[in-house]
Amino acid sequence: MTDQTADQTETTPELEAEGPLEATTAGEGLDDEALERRAEALAQIVKFGDPVLRSKASPVTEFDEALAADAERMIAIMRDGMGVGLAATQLGILRRILVFQAGADAPPTALVNPELEWSSERDAATAEEGCLSLPRVVLDIERPLYVLARGSDVTGAPVTIEASGLEARVLQHEIDHLNGVLILQRAPKDQRRGAMRALREGGTYAPPRPEEEQEREAGEEGTAGSNGAGSSGG
Repeated sequence: MTDQTADQTETTPELEAEGPLEATTAGEGLDDEALERRAEALAQIVKFGDPVLRSKASPVTEFDEALAADAERMIAIMRDGMGVGLAATQLGILRRILVFQAGADAPPTALVNPELEWSSERDAATAEEGCLSLPRVVLDIERPLYVLARGSDVTGAPVTIEASGLEARVLQHEIDHLNGVLILQRAPKDQRRGAMRALREGGTYAPPRPEEEQEREAGEEGTAGSNGAGSSGG
């Protein structure tokens, strides 16, 4: 997931400040070195069309130095790519490992063999989500606001996470990846069709917003009126 401003159909304090997941940003305000690191990180991400993204990852059985190294590499790619979460399957690794950092002040965390034990199905919100594996696409995704996740750290020690807001959304997004599920499968049908077209054609897609369309039309009418007044005055 990437860090970007969310546009929600149901506003919640937890999501309002942080933004959606994994949508590719333009990299404004970054120096040349940071932009180069970001490009190198994104080049390592498996993109839409690769069958590994639809494959279910296998449980980790060995908690060794290689696992710790994989987690450190994932955290580095997530950070350099300006993301808030990353699943191992997005690097072509079919093992149940994810990393996340839901907020600039939060520590990066690796979670091995994660499972959602509980979610607030009746307490949900819709927000824009993007995905590093689906370049230039964002979709409206409804998810529970609160979850309880269990797994292990890289040493095999048990970990329990009670998450809400953005953190809960990131965990659900990355666990979906480990189960071979993309946001395309959770999006409204009309948005899924638009996103699929954009992915096939190498374009961009974002859900249409009625208020934005109204502002655009109002701006066009204002420009036309201005042009008309100028012509008649000449």
